[in-house]
Amino acid sequence: MKTVTLHCKDLNDLKSIAQQIISFAQDSKIWLFNGEMGAGKTTLIKKIGEELMILDTVSSPTFSIVNEYLSQDETTYYHFDFYRLENEIEALDIGVEEYFYSDNVCFLEWASKIEKLLPEQYLEIAITACENGERFFELKMKNERKE
Repeated sequence: MKTVTLHCKDLNDLKSIAQQIISFAQDSKIWLFNGEMGAGKTTLIKKIGEELMILDTVSSPTFSIVNEYLSQDETTYYHFDFYRLENEIEALDIGVEEYFYSDNVCFLEWASKIEKLLPEQYLEIAITACENGERFFELKMKNERKE
């Protein structure tokens, strides 16, 4: 399993962090953003969206559960926030598996709520926020067989 840790001193470093994450992701279609409330998951996804030239306003889909974005090259991206889900059945009801296997990149916040539904391969981005405002991003490519 390949792992990389990135350090972000302040918001000015986010452009570089986003570029490094995009490069690390290669052809991975499922990107999990893990971190405590307020760690900066949505902020990072916004910056990644800028680097991917997403034309739509990137915002947390807390209430809609999923947002769809279109980039300048007409690529579709999906952004999920599973925080409000009560169980995995609610994710199935919105057709989450169709999104995951659509061959489009999916950004997932609070994916731990639907852990059993995740594909075997994904990029995990664990965000650790420090009291001084710095952030650490641990990137891991996962390729696990579910038994």
